[in-house]
Amino acid sequence: MSLREILIDELKDLYSAENQLIKSLPKTAKATESSELKQIFLTHLDQTKDQTERLRQIFGLLGKKPTGKHCSGMEGAIDEVKEAMEEDEDDALYDAGLLGAALRVEHYEIAGYTSAIAIARQLGETEIVGLLTQTLSEELTASKLIQAAGKKILKEAYLQEPDEKKVPEKKPKDAKEKLSEQESQDDEKEAAKGMKQTSQQSMQEADDKDDESAQSKEDMKDAKKAAKKAAATKSAAKKSAKK
Repeated sequence: MSLREILIDELKDLYSAENQLIKSLPKTAKATESSELKQIFLTHLDQTKDQTERLRQIFGLLGKKPTGKHCSGMEGAIDEVKEAMEEDEDDALYDAGLLGAALRVEHYEIAGYTSAIAIARQLGETEIVGLLTQTLSEELTASKLIQAAGKKILKEAYLQEPDEKKVPEKKPKDAKEKLSEQESQDDEKEAAKGMKQTSQQSMQEADDKDDESAQSKEDMKDAKKAAKKAAATKSAAKKSAKK
């Protein structure tokens, strides 16, 4: 695969991501309780439509079609937004749950565009770099606006915190929650295995270095002994020659 093909693959991923967002953002905007956050989502929806057109323009410059790849990463990020929308919370507490999911979406796009810009710049595609940079700037601005709105939402959510003395009613977990909990536990177990393996590997590497260091010291001692022996032999030979 060439660097140009990697760029095209990145762009197809972004094109799929933007199209998924066009479907998701109206629902997210409708669900939010904050008028400020709602306006940010709707404004970004219009930007996303423009960004999709920009990507079509880029594919035209490359002589390629934009379709052909589904962005699983964005699908996963949008699923997190959907999960946040399903939470049974009110007002600011509800929006507080949406904030993290919304920022994950923006940061996914920021990472994708940053990567595509770097590749396009390396290929000398100046016009494509300009178009992608325009979109990246919009994504960065959207992220900052969400964070700014989030400060107010989090303050309001804090005031809505339930009385700590009251024990919240424990609700039974549904099938989805049970599956998520099991997957989380599996992830933790796999991570623990990986950490243990890494630790053992580090210890082995340290032991190997110690062995190498010890061997190096022994080699140096042997070399010094050999040098002294050679010098002594040479000295003895000179004395014998003089006699």
